[in-house]
Amino acid sequence: MADLLLLTVEGADAGKRLDVFVSEKGDMTRSAAAKLIEAGRVLVDEKVAAKNLKLSAGNDVEVEIPDPIPMEARPENIPLDIVYEDADIIVVNKPKGMVVHPAAGNYEGTLVSALLYHCGGSLSGIGGVMRPGIVHRIDKDTGGLLVVAKNDAAHVALSEQLKDHTVSRVYYALVIGNLKEDRGTVDAPIGRNPTDRKKMAVLSLSQGFSRHALTHYEVLERYRGFCFVRCVLETGRTHQIRVHMAHLGHPLMGDVTYGGGKTSFEATNKSLIAGQCLFAAELSLLHPKTKKKMTFSCELPREMRTLIEKLRKTVE
Repeated sequence: MADLLLLTVEGADAGKRLDVFVSEKGDMTRSAAAKLIEAGRVLVDEKVAAKNLKLSAGNDVEVEIPDPIPMEARPENIPLDIVYEDADIIVVNKPKGMVVHPAAGNYEGTLVSALLYHCGGSLSGIGGVMRPGIVHRIDKDTGGLLVVAKNDAAHVALSEQLKDHTVSRVYYALVIGNLKEDRGTVDAPIGRNPTDRKKMAVLSLSQGFSRHALTHYEVLERYRGFCFVRCVLETGRTHQIRVHMAHLGHPLMGDVTYGGGKTSFEATNKSLIAGQCLFAAELSLLHPKTKKKMTFSCELPREMRTLIEKLRKTVE
């Protein structure tokens, strides 16, 4: 059944085009909003309207958002770096460049496809046909540890731990510039960037919907123009570390989306940098069945270790 979004145009939105208003309030791209309008799924004061209609304060806008057609993920024989596995969970070291689950433009070669081949039918069904077993995600260009639920009971238990912040996730990152403090906490809400819907941003209440986001960081090493940082997530928002570090004025090396990729060091080391220099190296959780605390860790990828060795030479 389709979702129905009922909106009333406030004074601040008066004068906006209908497609712009729907994209902002419906958390979708402008082209997606235009398609809904052209399909007659958007009414203004109970009438079909054009996408370029300029809205007035007090207009009632009704948006019918159809349910997405789920695409079932298919098993693929893709090698997995398995750190731990039992009847309830599997912990994998996801390689950089691999998408976690199928999405537009990435239907093959995903972690889910590899897990379906490896695990057969023993994955939690709570995530649906596109995300079986997936409890949390990491970005395509971020490698590292990820726990997957092999049954529904494990999925529920792990989801509760994530909600209660009892799962510890530690990332290591290379950031541009030198952070003023050796350690600190970024407590800044994150939401969809109002001017670029493909990006996230730190938002104030007046700028749009956002969710509480908390990142603790510690500078482990300082180089000429860069820092090696340990980040601990207390919440798990989309692009959280990338957005928070950029908010401090220190975007991640290689993260062109949030301001990285502009230094001469990055330019001369392109072969070692493919996206943001960020790695999920440590993961702690309570086993969903035994309730025993389990801690996993893995070595930084070779490319990141090489970059660190090169950066150390800048301060010798």
